[in-house]
Amino acid sequence: MFDYSITPQILANKTILVTGAGAGIGRQAALTYAELGATVILLGKTVAKLETVYDEILDKGYPEPAIVPLDFKGATKQNYIDLAATIANQFGQLDGALLNASMLGELTPFNQIHQQIWQDVMQVNVNAQFLLTQALIPELLKADNASLVFTSSGVGNKGKAYWGAYSVSKFATEGMMQVITDEYENSTLRINAINPGATNTNMRSSAYPAENKANIASPADIMPLYVYLMADDSKAVNGQRLNAQG
Repeated sequence: MFDYSITPQILANKTILVTGAGAGIGRQAALTYAELGATVILLGKTVAKLETVYDEILDKGYPEPAIVPLDFKGATKQNYIDLAATIANQFGQLDGALLNASMLGELTPFNQIHQQIWQDVMQVNVNAQFLLTQALIPELLKADNASLVFTSSGVGNKGKAYWGAYSVSKFATEGMMQVITDEYENSTLRINAINPGATNTNMRSSAYPAENKANIASPADIMPLYVYLMADDSKAVNGQRLNAQG
């Protein structure tokens, strides 16, 4: 795992947006950030899941989070503009954003990819990230040391058979991260991407249904890198693709 010793309350007084916060890695990141003192904005498409995470954070006595229900597949540019305006009004600034939500689509030979599946994966994994990032950057630039973290994949810089749309979308994600890094290199905003590696999530289970889950990392196992990139300890790290599992 990524070697980083987490200090209690290292994220105190930070406001951090987490997409896909209702389950898997996003849920764990939201809980971890809250435990370390951050006010977390929980963004996801399933209200019930977000409410469960919200309740868990409150029950543990962590800072009260906010819930933003939004389905990336159908969201418009105005939805993201409104989200940024809400963040500005309620929190003043945004210290971090973890863009974690992704859609796998289907594992199939390239010639058999359904056009609608391709378009849906690109909508969620690329177009939505683009529009959300455009809206969030002005709020992130208000912070002294802001962190924008994209989520890549092992197939995001080396293509793999049958991973078609998802793999291509993650190549695009890494390209987006690099472009934004270059444009904002002299600002207070740093931009990086995480490759989570094999992690026990519903997405992983759908890709590898027969895999022995005892042999792969849990979302909690990979949190050191997720915390590091949101903490001021990483303020000199910019434009990097980092592996959560070594």
